[in-house]
Amino acid sequence: MSKKSSLSGLNPQQKDAVLHMKGPLLVLAGAGSGKTKVITHRFAYLTSAQKVPPASILAMTFTNKAASEMKERIEVLTKKSSKGLWIGTFHSLAARILRKEIENLGYMQDFCIYDDADSGHLVRSILKEFKIHEALYKGILSKVSSLKASLVGPEDLMSNEDSYGFDEKFARVYVRYQDELRKNNALDFDDLIMCTVKLFEKHPGVLKKYQKEFSHVMIDEFQDTNTSQYRLTRLLTSKNRNVCAVGDDDQSIYKFRGAEVKNIHSFRKDYSRTKVIRLEQNYRSTQRILDIADSIIAPSQDRISKKLWTDRGRGEKIFYCVATNEMEEARYIAQSIKDLFLKGKYSYKDIAVLYRVNQQSRSLEEAMRENGQPYKIHGGISFYQRKEVKDIISYLKLIANPDDSVSLKRIVNCPTRQIGAATITRVENEARKREESLYKTMKFIAKSTGYTNSLREKVCAFINIIDGLIAHKDESVPGLIDLIYEKTNYAEWVGEEKADTLKELRESANGKDLKSFLDTASLFSGLDEKRNEDSVSLMTLHSAKGLEFPVVFIAGIEDGLVPHFHAIKDPEELEEERRLFYVGVTRAQDMLVISGAKKRRLYTSVQEQQPSRFLADIPTNCYHCIEKRPRADAITSSASVPLNVLSSSPFAAGARVKHPKWGVGVVRDSYGETDDVKVMVNFPTVGMKRLSLKFANLEKI
Repeated sequence: MSKKSSLSGLNPQQKDAVLHMKGPLLVLAGAGSGKTKVITHRFAYLTSAQKVPPASILAMTFTNKAASEMKERIEVLTKKSSKGLWIGTFHSLAARILRKEIENLGYMQDFCIYDDADSGHLVRSILKEFKIHEALYKGILSKVSSLKASLVGPEDLMSNEDSYGFDEKFARVYVRYQDELRKNNALDFDDLIMCTVKLFEKHPGVLKKYQKEFSHVMIDEFQDTNTSQYRLTRLLTSKNRNVCAVGDDDQSIYKFRGAEVKNIHSFRKDYSRTKVIRLEQNYRSTQRILDIADSIIAPSQDRISKKLWTDRGRGEKIFYCVATNEMEEARYIAQSIKDLFLKGKYSYKDIAVLYRVNQQSRSLEEAMRENGQPYKIHGGISFYQRKEVKDIISYLKLIANPDDSVSLKRIVNCPTRQIGAATITRVENEARKREESLYKTMKFIAKSTGYTNSLREKVCAFINIIDGLIAHKDESVPGLIDLIYEKTNYAEWVGEEKADTLKELRESANGKDLKSFLDTASLFSGLDEKRNEDSVSLMTLHSAKGLEFPVVFIAGIEDGLVPHFHAIKDPEELEEERRLFYVGVTRAQDMLVISGAKKRRLYTSVQEQQPSRFLADIPTNCYHCIEKRPRADAITSSASVPLNVLSSSPFAAGARVKHPKWGVGVVRDSYGETDDVKVMVNFPTVGMKRLSLKFANLEKI
C-alpha cells in the first residue's frame, strides 16, 4: 500500500495522528469522529510507508465486534490477511500471551477460561459449603471482579485489611474461589489481565521479550481501561514509548466495571512530551443532535474540552415528549415508529429505543406487540450462553482440561445418567479430602474397592465416556462435537427444536483448533451479537455504546432514571450519568426523540416523576416539546386482527407484491378485520397506497 493511499480520505487532524510515528500520542476522539479510521490507517501507514512489520504492532480494543471490524478494515487497506496479527481485545490478546507463558506462574498451558456463568456456579458451590446465603453470590462476584480490576488478589486483601473494607466472610470466599480456580487449572475473565501483569512484573525476562516484540502499541476506547489494563499498557510501552491511545473522556460510562476515566488524564502525566490531537469533526449526526449533546456534556467537571461539528447540515428538529405514564410513553414511541416506517424512509432495523434500566422494556414491548412491530432486545442471553450450547462447550472444555470441575458438574448428568446431587456431593467431599479435581477423584473411586458397587458403576460409566472423548482431543472441533453427540446421545436427548442451534454451533467451529474455539466462546458477550433481521432494537444506554442508528428514541428522561437514583448523591456517579445520557444522544444519526413520564411504576410502586435535571442544561429552542395525554381507548389494542393472523398472512409487512396498475411495491403495514384486511403498500412509482385485499388484486412475488 502506498503512502498516498494510506492517507487518503483523512481530515487534517486524522492525518496528523496517522503521521505521528515516534513517542506517545493521545487522540481525543469525539463521538462519531472516526477514531477507528485513525487506528486502521495508522496501522496501514506504519506497515507500508514506515516498513514496520505487521506482527510487531499490538492493537487492542474492548469488544470482539470492534476487533473484527478493525481487522476487516486493516485487511482492506493493506490488502493482506490479518490472521496471526496482534489485533484483538485486551482479554483475548492477554490469553494469547498466557497460552505461551503461563507455566511461569505455575499453571498448565491447557488452562480453561471461565465466563461469568462458570464463575457463578463456582461461587455458589463455595457459598453452599460455607453455609452463606446464596443470594449474595452476584454481589460477591462483582466485588471480586472489582478487586481484580484493581490488581488486588486474595493475598493483598488479607495483608491490607484496612485498605479495602475488610469482610472476613468475603475474604474466605475470595481465597477459596482462587484456590478452586487454580485446582481446576482455570482463569476467570479478570484473571487474564491480572495474571499477565503479574507475569510481566515477576518475570522481567518475559516482559523484555514482549517489549521487544511490540514496537508500536495502539489502544482504542482508552477511556474504558481499568487499573489492570492501564498497568499492562505501561509495562509493555515503558521502553520504546511508541504508544497511541485513542479515546474520549466524555464517553467513559463503565465505572461499575472498573473503568477509570482518570486514565486519560494520567496518560499525559505518565508519558512526558505526549502529543495531543483532538478529533472534533463528527461524521455521524446532524448539527441539531450535536448541539443537544454539547449542551448536555458541557457542564461536566474536569472534562477535556471538545466542540463537535459536522457538515451534514442542521437536520430534523429534536422532539421531547412528556407522557402521563410509562404506557402512554411507550405507545407514543411505538406509534411514532409506525409512522416513520409507513412513510417508507426508515426500516425497523434503522431504529433503536434506549433506556436506563431493563425494567423499562416491559411497557415498550407491550406497546410494540399491540402494533405488531418486530423488535429485539439486545444485551440479553448471548448465543454461547444458551443451555444446549453451554452444555456442548462444557464437554469440549472437559476434553481440553479434565480438571475443570465446573464443566464436569454441568454435564455429569446431562444427558441423564442417574448421577444426582447426592452422588456429586459425595464425590466433592472426597475431592476436598484428597485435594484433587472431581475428574481425578472419580477415576480413583472407579478403581477403588472402598465404595459401593452402585457408586463405582455410575462413576466408571461416566469416566469411560470422557476418557473416550479425550482420546480424540486432537481431532477437528466439528469432529469432536459429532463424537460428543455419538457417545452421549445428547442431540436426541435435547430434542429437535434445538437442532438448528446445535448446527450453528458446529458451523461456528469450522477452521478453529480446540483451544482457540473455547477461548472465543468464553470471551464472547451479548454485545458481540450481530444485528441482521429487520427489527427495532431495544437496549439499555450502556449496551448502545459503540453503535449508531438513523433514528434513536431515549425513554425515561427523568430524575431517578437519567440520572439513576443511586448516583444522585455521589458527584462522580452523577458525572458518569451525564456522560451516559450524552452517549445515548450521540448514537443518533438523523433523528432523535427523548421522552419521559409524569408517573411511572418502578419496581413495586407508582411514583411521581420529575424531568431529568440534565434537561435544564439544554436550551429550550433546541427541541420541540410534545405533551402526550391518555387515549380514550388506551386499554384496547390498536390491532383489531390477532397478530398471529397478520404475521402469517402472505401480505405481512415486508412482503413484495405486484399491483396490476402500479407495479411492484413493498407492504409496510397490514390491519383490519379478518374478512377485510387492508394493507399499506409503498410503490416506487406512486408512493404509499392503502388497499383492501378484497379488491386490490395484489399478487405476492
